[in-house]
Amino acid sequence: MKKQIHLNAFEMNCVGHISHGLWTHPENNRHRYTDLTYWTELAQLLEYGKFDAIFLADVVGVYDVYKGGPETAIREAVQIPVNDPLLLVPAMALVTRHLAFAVTVSATYEHPWGHARRMSTLDHLTNGRVAWNVVTSYLPSAARNYGLDRMIRHDERYEIADEFMEVSYKLWEGSWDDDAVVRDVDRRVYTEPSRVHEINHAGQYFTVPGPHLSEPSPQRTPVIYQAGTSTRGRQFAARHAEAIFLNAPSIEVMREHIQDIRRQAEGFGRNPDHVKMLTGLNVVVGRTREEAQEKAEEYRRHWSREGVLTHYAGSSGFDLSTYDPDEYLEYRDTDHQRTAAARYTTGGPKRTVREVIEAMGKLDRGYYFAVGTPEEIGDKIEHWVEATGLDGFNVGQFVSPGSFRDFVELVVPELQRRGLYRTEYEGTTFRERLLGPGQSRLPASHPGARFRRAPAAV
Repeated sequence: MKKQIHLNAFEMNCVGHISHGLWTHPENNRHRYTDLTYWTELAQLLEYGKFDAIFLADVVGVYDVYKGGPETAIREAVQIPVNDPLLLVPAMALVTRHLAFAVTVSATYEHPWGHARRMSTLDHLTNGRVAWNVVTSYLPSAARNYGLDRMIRHDERYEIADEFMEVSYKLWEGSWDDDAVVRDVDRRVYTEPSRVHEINHAGQYFTVPGPHLSEPSPQRTPVIYQAGTSTRGRQFAARHAEAIFLNAPSIEVMREHIQDIRRQAEGFGRNPDHVKMLTGLNVVVGRTREEAQEKAEEYRRHWSREGVLTHYAGSSGFDLSTYDPDEYLEYRDTDHQRTAAARYTTGGPKRTVREVIEAMGKLDRGYYFAVGTPEEIGDKIEHWVEATGLDGFNVGQFVSPGSFRDFVELVVPELQRRGLYRTEYEGTTFRERLLGPGQSRLPASHPGARFRRAPAAV
């Protein structure tokens, strides 16, 4: 029996996510991102297509590295304007029963005390359909707007995130007993005080006495996502993540990253099968190859190289407008996103800055990109899964909601025909969909599970 893959819709509460320039396409409805019905209609479409979740990316700063300022990002709508992703979830949950919601929140600039309550609230309101994508935020403008003189160093951000996770686990898993809420009318006791506990966390970065303000939600700890493939990022992911959003320049490097993370997860005492590996996927599909190619050509006419350069400068720290076009682009550690810094500088032959800029001007700049019929797309997806060990994909789009509609109507049935994708949802919570029915809570081998309190003796 073939392994069934997981699919998320890769979205963001903004005009321009990662398909830079495509907001100008006449069939694109991205300007409707401020309209709540855009999101509820999208959620219903994705649930119809049996998607696992909508994965909501986010940034908390402006891409202002390129050409030394924010002007290009603002003009090109490179993830600005951008609104809060969490506020979309309750509305989308109301019109769906199964679709889950993976929300990006920074562990660098948030505080675990307030964040834990917000995630517990969402887990209650969605009946256990929420995930947290843990990021450590790489934009200098974010640091300045949170009152810092400079960005916190790359590896220290992960040290902060490790402690952030510990505080969160203590609040979610250990602060309230499973039977704390009794709703005993006769005794006039809603919650047994002896079953609610302070966590008394005093660490290097956070001091949180507790107790948690929310009663236990269906999953307690939301499903933990993480995006990042630097050495330190992979270590963090192996310890904490239940689903990892990976990026790699080739099948070989992707396979190596996946194997490395699984080895590290096992070293932390975890079941490596409890860590799901996903990468980005962009497809242009048509009922015929000619139709698909015609769509792709139309998208290329709207593609913005300046938008990509702006995004790349902010994420990698490399402002290519300041380089000699004929010099080779070399990798160097930055305090931005090291995965982005490595994208054009490792895992292949050296490239000049001019060659990198030319590559960024192409619609198909990513490895996991395909144009063709449903059968051709299905062949590609099946090959990538078998060759790398991937468990699924975060599916991007070029026009909204047309790209997702095409995928749901054309690609999903082909994947189902091959036995690669579900025909019905199973389980109630998001974690059950990843690990199996009855597994709504963190597995016992997960580091967060050690903060659970032992049941009181009867």
